[in-house]
Amino acid sequence: MLALTVVAGSFTIARLPADSQLPEWATRSALWSVTRTANELSIVCGSGDVPADVRQERGWRALAVAGPLDFALTGILLSVAEPLAAAGVSVFALSTYDTDYVLVREGDLAGAIAALTDAGHNVAG
Repeated sequence: MLALTVVAGSFTIARLPADSQLPEWATRSALWSVTRTANELSIVCGSGDVPADVRQERGWRALAVAGPLDFALTGILLSVAEPLAAAGVSVFALSTYDTDYVLVREGDLAGAIAALTDAGHNVAG
């Protein structure tokens, strides 16, 4: 199965209008991600970095899948999301060139680790 690591820190998922410039605060944390669509600028970054007046969902923890992962592999995200869904844990997924990250609410972290361990994954941190 997979090896996952709990990433240090708390994260926030923020939303800005699609035509917004990338704010300086979005890039301060060790893990951050930005996605722009025709409808929004979506930012994942450290919880302490997001101004209070920004639309946001605070209190997420990140689990990193050990990588790098070969692009030919299939079912990686499914093998993480499926046991979490069965345990009633909501996820927010991010993918990079090397690996995948799954964010879960802070209050669900212990249950997420238990569900992933029960599914045969190794979770450290």
